[in-house]
Amino acid sequence: MRTFFTSLFALILSGLAGGLVAQWLAIATGAEEEYILVFMFSVLVTFMVTFVFFVAQFMTDPVAAVARTGKWLLIVFAVLLALLVALVLYADSGAAVVKKDIPMVVGFGLPGLVTIILHWLFVSWRVRRGLIKAQVGVGA
Repeated sequence: MRTFFTSLFALILSGLAGGLVAQWLAIATGAEEEYILVFMFSVLVTFMVTFVFFVAQFMTDPVAAVARTGKWLLIVFAVLLALLVALVLYADSGAAVVKKDIPMVVGFGLPGLVTIILHWLFVSWRVRRGLIKAQVGVGA
């Protein structure tokens, strides 16, 4: 039951943080309707990260599993983001088009990174806290 509530609170916390970052970026860049994709992508990343960390909490060594999961999620997300940047730069070399697309790319990247990092911090904190309580004998 502890794992479920940890994942639920991490979902709410990281989803809110990612949404706030996306909202701030939308205001800062003067975004229009196309930024709806950024908000949808932010929600998708939040749900996927929640599922991956939920599964990681059931491993035999959850502290190490959550640490490895967070590290690999950040690596995979950074590589996908770099590929998206390369695609934007390669697809059309016009400076005006690239300048128009960069806020969207940043909008895809920054909220996702905030979501992953915050989720990772919260879940690892809860897993370590539960492990310490179990070792002391207080109960989880």
